[in-house]
Amino acid sequence: MAEFEVNPWEVKGSVDYNKLIEEFGLKELKGLPDEFNENALFRRGIVFAHRDFERIIKSVKEKKPFVMMTGLMPSGKFHFGHKMVAEQIILYQKLGAKVYIAVADTEAYNSRNTDVKELKKIALEEYLLNYIALGLKPEKCDFYFQSERSKDGKKSNAYYSLANMLARHATFNEFKAVYGEITPGKMSSSLLQASDMLHPQLKEFEGKPLPVVIPVGADQDPHIRLARDISQRINAFEFMQLSSTYHKFMPGLKGGKMSSSDETSFIALSETSKEAEKKIKKYAFSGGRATIEEHREKGGIPEIDVSYQMLLYGMEPDDKKLQKIYDEYKSGKMLSGELKQILIEKMNAFLEKHSEKREKAKNKLNEFLK
Repeated sequence: MAEFEVNPWEVKGSVDYNKLIEEFGLKELKGLPDEFNENALFRRGIVFAHRDFERIIKSVKEKKPFVMMTGLMPSGKFHFGHKMVAEQIILYQKLGAKVYIAVADTEAYNSRNTDVKELKKIALEEYLLNYIALGLKPEKCDFYFQSERSKDGKKSNAYYSLANMLARHATFNEFKAVYGEITPGKMSSSLLQASDMLHPQLKEFEGKPLPVVIPVGADQDPHIRLARDISQRINAFEFMQLSSTYHKFMPGLKGGKMSSSDETSFIALSETSKEAEKKIKKYAFSGGRATIEEHREKGGIPEIDVSYQMLLYGMEPDDKKLQKIYDEYKSGKMLSGELKQILIEKMNAFLEKHSEKREKAKNKLNEFLK
């Protein structure tokens, strides 16, 4: 029996990322230019693997056009797991990428929620608002809904036509391997998702084949593989092969993978500092020992401590300060309660400032909805 399992529907066990690289046929992400290492997610190896990322590095170095494409599922609140992707979106935009953000409302309608108005409200008030507050700019950004690709008829037709044409080049067995139980809704959604990834290269959009990078969690790789495979079979278009990066899973407050359906497993960016503090104190899984005496003697385990992990994933941007926290906790000098308090103070400062930015961002929403 496998020690862990990673697929688009569940992540079980303690993930060995080196084994995952082997199993999925990925490459380790290393030797990055300074522009990427300025970001903690890249510098600390949280973005850990890739497919064909070399062409993105080349585009950045040579200042040539490239696209960063991502999608969002409008379900639930925007939490710190989602923030990881948002930070990458904003980094790529700063590095010169044209950003494409698809709201997967058609997919959400087929699999989760049939309330179309609610899906749109969540996409704008939870996701887009937080993206803007975190630093997303309207320039070089194409934010759209799968259900209504564009007010420009030619663009819209090209997008939906591509999704339909891709159907000819996918097999039933491929769908079954990725999606297990197959429904017409799942098949339709996956083809639309492939069109999301590929359509920036059409003449109606960026005008020519060019590098496209898609940052995802490792559990989403089957979707990338399907789009990569069928893109190379369709002769009607000349697509440059998709690039992708893979980030590690931010643990939920109680340990395990963060879940949007369990509000006790995450902190949302719309929560107050008091709500966040209460959750950290009550739910944050500790790597401390059973007693103070044992903790002083044996030390804590930062690798499984959620408070430390949240600092690692970006709440403590200073590497030297993070290392000091790690050393003191590992040695037993720092107790679990003290570590939680460090996170609480960082979290409070961030959420209070972010709340102000969210308020200001409300006036900018329409700039992204042209």
